[in-house]
Amino acid sequence: MLPITALLTSVALLLGGNGLLGTLLAVRSQTEGWGERTTGLVMSGYFVGFFLGTFTAPPLIRRVGHIRAFAFHAALAAAAVLVYPLWMEPMGWLALRAVTGMALVGLCTVIESWLNAQAAPEHRSRVFAVYMVVTLLALASGQLLLDLQPPRSPVLFSLVAILFALAILPVSTTQLQPPTLSIAPRTHILQICRAAPSAAAGALLAGLALGAFWGLGAVYAASLGLNRAGIGTFMAVTILGGAALQLPIGRLSDRGDRRSTLAVVAALGSVTAMLALRVEAATPTGMHALFFLFGGLAFALYPLAVAHLLDRLPAEQLLAGCSALLLLNGIGAAAGPALAGVLMQRFGATTLPVFFACTLGLLALIAGGRRLLKARHLLHPARFHPMLRTTPTALEMLPEIPDTPTAQSRDPQRN
Repeated sequence: MLPITALLTSVALLLGGNGLLGTLLAVRSQTEGWGERTTGLVMSGYFVGFFLGTFTAPPLIRRVGHIRAFAFHAALAAAAVLVYPLWMEPMGWLALRAVTGMALVGLCTVIESWLNAQAAPEHRSRVFAVYMVVTLLALASGQLLLDLQPPRSPVLFSLVAILFALAILPVSTTQLQPPTLSIAPRTHILQICRAAPSAAAGALLAGLALGAFWGLGAVYAASLGLNRAGIGTFMAVTILGGAALQLPIGRLSDRGDRRSTLAVVAALGSVTAMLALRVEAATPTGMHALFFLFGGLAFALYPLAVAHLLDRLPAEQLLAGCSALLLLNGIGAAAGPALAGVLMQRFGATTLPVFFACTLGLLALIAGGRRLLKARHLLHPARFHPMLRTTPTALEMLPEIPDTPTAQSRDPQRN
């Protein structure tokens, strides 16, 4: 348990810093007068970098090893963070966001492959669940650090860099034997669209909505007149809703056709987003309750899509299929801030909930239509697992995925 605790400590430090950084950049860009369209484009850079990092990180880890690769990516992330206040240009920040995304995916790949190797097959689901809980809580906690200093101060950037640097310590001092990093098989996205259209639509549209939330949620909160503490609380409450409601929603989906659950959850999320148009910052309790519910619904969509895909594919195709679904979600997350930023620039920052409502409403129509047109057919019945979009390595911890070299290469002291 202690080795896993050390790894989870690194995760908490990394994602706490990353959660603070995303909100800080959105708020700071607005104080610089860049506008929502430019801010959305800048924030999309992180997801583009995250996507590119899924290709660049594994070869580096195989070549230099887990610990050195972790130190490399952590140093890269910390250096990029320190450059932000020195390079106050939108295109510069766009490049830095891409670098940060590439660094974070490398760090997550190292951590997730090690967690996978440390978990016995019968405990993989539990380890995955604990990892996701730590991830969500760290992201939520990072939001609350926003009020420590004004956004124009370089102190918060330094704090993020310190958290990234501290994350190296638990990993660099471990005595665990590095695991083997497996090569995830590739599946074409069109194959996933044919096998499970609702899952493909769910991954893409959930990525659009949540990418816009991560990139521009703080801008929307500021448009309501919230101060720094209020913006951090708004972001944290929405994330905590995603942490609290995923499991109850998922357990309901295990009892019936997941397309029905996907359609209902997306429809409720769309309605909740539209209700947000009437939210006033003067009523923080109602606003927080509404966005807690929205977070719970919106954050459940991607894991519902994954569970539906797990139901539909044979065992030997599950890892490749989930990796393709992850790619679709990443494409949506990269496009979401840019598209929402254009709308917010033209019609006002408070139209972000309209973007959420339209995106989730479209998903509800697709999933509901597929439920009516085609009967349920399960090739590989699966369970729902709460999750965020992560790297393909983490998906190997799902109990439905057959054992891979990473999962089999465990510390010899445990065998």
